[in-house]
Amino acid sequence: MKKKIIILIAIIIVVIIAIVLYTKCLCNKKDVVLSNIKSNQIVKSPLTIEGKARGSWFFEASFPIELVDEYNKHLAVGVAQAKRDPATGEVNWMTEDFVDFEAKIEFVAKQDMKGFLIFRKDNPSGLPENDKEIIVPVNIAKTDVSTTSKVYAYFNNNRMDPEFSCNKVFPVEREIPKTSAVGRAAIEELLKGPTETEKSQDFFTSINTGVKIQNLTIENGIAKIDFDQQLEFQVGGSCRVSAIRSQITETLKQFSTVQSVIISIDGRIEDILQP
Repeated sequence: MKKKIIILIAIIIVVIIAIVLYTKCLCNKKDVVLSNIKSNQIVKSPLTIEGKARGSWFFEASFPIELVDEYNKHLAVGVAQAKRDPATGEVNWMTEDFVDFEAKIEFVAKQDMKGFLIFRKDNPSGLPENDKEIIVPVNIAKTDVSTTSKVYAYFNNNRMDPEFSCNKVFPVEREIPKTSAVGRAAIEELLKGPTETEKSQDFFTSINTGVKIQNLTIENGIAKIDFDQQLEFQVGGSCRVSAIRSQITETLKQFSTVQSVIISIDGRIEDILQP
C-alpha cells in the first residue's frame, strides 16, 4: 500500500515538473514580453511601456501599440521604439532574438474603465498572413481633468453641407492630455477619424486610415506638416483631394500661431494629392 502511495506521489511530482517545463517553454516562445505591465494592471496617462520583443516584430526599429476600451473604442496609439544595445550603442532590430523597447502613450479616460493594450507586429508587406498581435487586458484609470485640454478636429458633414462642397469642413471637440505640441495632438485626433457618436451626426473623413505624421513645425505663422505615403494612397478626384487639404489646414489654423499650412509627403510638396 505504501509502495503504491509513493509511486502515486512520484507520478504527481513528474506531472507537476512537466507542466512547469511546458509552461516555461510556452513563455519562452512569446514574441512580446512586458517588464512593467501585467494583465489587469491599473494604468493611467501618461503611460510608459517597457519590455522586449522579437526582432521580427520591428520594422525600421519600431512597431505600433494601441490602447482601446472594452468596447474596442480607440483611445490612443503609440510606437514601441527599439533601444540601443548598451554594449555597442547601436539599434539592432534585424534579429530573431529579443530586442528591448520602450513606448510612451498619452490618453484621456473620462472614467475608470476596462481596456486592452494591443501590440501589433509591424507589417510593411500588408499581407494578412504576416499580421500578428498580442492583447493585454488592463484597467484604465480616469484621467485628472486638470491635466487635459480641448482641441478641434475638422471633418466633412453631409447634414451641415448637404451639397458636399468638398472644401467645407466642420469642427468637433476633442479632449487631449495637455502638451506643448498641441498642433500635432490636434492632427493626431483628426487622423483617428470621427467617433461613432460623431458618425451618427453625419461627420465623416476623407483621409485614409493609418496615415502617420512624420514631421510638424510651426514658424513665422507657417505650419509645415509632412506625412507618409498613406495620405495619398489610392486617393483620386479633385473633390476628395480638396476635402483632405481642408481637413488638415483648418485643424491647424484653429491655433493663433498658424496663418497658413504647407502639406508634404516624404518631403515632397509639388506633386502630391493630385486629382
